[in-house]
Amino acid sequence: MHTVDEIVERMSGQGLRITDQRKTLARLFADTPGYLAPKDIYEYMGKTYSGLSFDTVYRNLRVMEELGVLEQVMFEEGVKFKLHCKDHDHHHHMICLQCGHTIPVSYCPMDQIPVPEKFKVVRHKFEVFGYCEECSLQESASEGQ
Repeated sequence: MHTVDEIVERMSGQGLRITDQRKTLARLFADTPGYLAPKDIYEYMGKTYSGLSFDTVYRNLRVMEELGVLEQVMFEEGVKFKLHCKDHDHHHHMICLQCGHTIPVSYCPMDQIPVPEKFKVVRHKFEVFGYCEECSLQESASEGQ
């Protein structure tokens, strides 16, 4: 897991000015193992920073994602963010829909997709959603009751 200092160092190393709000965001993501919705982050930040706008929170999330500090994933209920995986460069994920546990996948399916000659791929995402072993076992146990 990333520490607050590692997150702040990564942001400053990418040229991002480190404000109290960004340190608070770093602390929130360091303390949260799963995904966070922008609305939840805004509500958390609003407790400390009165007058903070949702746009400011979202803009910081986008900047942190562009710098590779955060990863953005589109769930059915909307976009969520989590810390960028520490030990992986280009990779994809298997994500548990129940608990949010994420397993990095180093295989890239783009290598198997025929891209038309006149199409330039600039980025791609590939996430697989399902249930981890623990959540599947819990579901099976509750069905048997």
